[in-house]
Amino acid sequence: MTMIKLFDSVAAAYQQAPASFYDQQGPAHDQFGRRINYLRVSLTDRCNFRCVYCMPAEGVQFTSKSELLTNEELLRVIKSAAAVGFEKIRLTGGEPTLRRGLVELVREIARTPGIREISMTTNGLLLDDMAGPLAEAGLTRVNISIDTLNPEKFRRMTRGGNLERVWAGIEAAEAAGLTPLKLNCVIVRGYNEDDAADLARLTLKWPWQMRFIEVMPLVGVDGVAEGGVVPTAELIERIERECGPLEFVGWFGSDPARTYKLQDAKGTLGFISSVTDPFCSTCNRMRLTADGKLHLCLLRDDELDLRAALRGGANDSDLEALIRQAVHLKPWGHGLPEGVKPTVRGMSQLGG
Repeated sequence: MTMIKLFDSVAAAYQQAPASFYDQQGPAHDQFGRRINYLRVSLTDRCNFRCVYCMPAEGVQFTSKSELLTNEELLRVIKSAAAVGFEKIRLTGGEPTLRRGLVELVREIARTPGIREISMTTNGLLLDDMAGPLAEAGLTRVNISIDTLNPEKFRRMTRGGNLERVWAGIEAAEAAGLTPLKLNCVIVRGYNEDDAADLARLTLKWPWQMRFIEVMPLVGVDGVAEGGVVPTAELIERIERECGPLEFVGWFGSDPARTYKLQDAKGTLGFISSVTDPFCSTCNRMRLTADGKLHLCLLRDDELDLRAALRGGANDSDLEALIRQAVHLKPWGHGLPEGVKPTVRGMSQLGG
């Protein structure tokens, strides 16, 4: 059972807190004392891949253009989020490089007082040409998805993706200084658990972080997620069997990845265990969907409709108050151990 119902109106959000709540100052904290300072912004729910752990094979019903936040609306939300203490912005999708005017949007976000880091998660397909302009505009770094180094497996997992073009995007990102570079791999049993060691070996040559992520049971991929989770402990054992012992480096603040290193490696390995060993106690993030909903926890359905506020005449103070309220109501963590699964949105709408 989710902690709050889906907010159908801005008025419903106001009713959740005492009148004095909106006089609060300083960086926003949730009711558990966690400081929430990281906003993941989905720019679109469209993607040029159809990854097995993200979208169903038949695709999804994409959001119409009129329902998406405009650049002006996005910038208003980011400005208000910064005013209540958000410092880090991550651009996600779908695939964020499909958003028209992305470079100029990054430039405007970089000008927002209080924002100290702008990163992006991308599949890398279009990054070869875009890495330089994005870095010049103010993008700090990127995470690039790469689930296998086998071209045939890559096409299977992405349902048509081109590994060669993605690798060109990785090289372009490094050349543009979008570092430290992090590579994301979602491990799905029966698809790519045998590829983990080869991916881990990339860190012997390059100073990257190779991140292994447990597949999550979001909407539209139930058939893949059911039985598809490869626990981190099992994955570490697989990698050590092929590559030698791993040295534990640390678990740093709100970073969800527990970090390890192969002997004599230039880079590191990160393991994100959302399902088998969640990190809710250190969570510092919220998500803005492309259609303007502030989503409070990746694996729950709780949301607040900021688009309704924006298009209903809310001023900046109203937006700041609503964001503070959403932060206050952020759940402690997901409910997977109790059988609570998200039912409203898939990964392509939330950006991970």
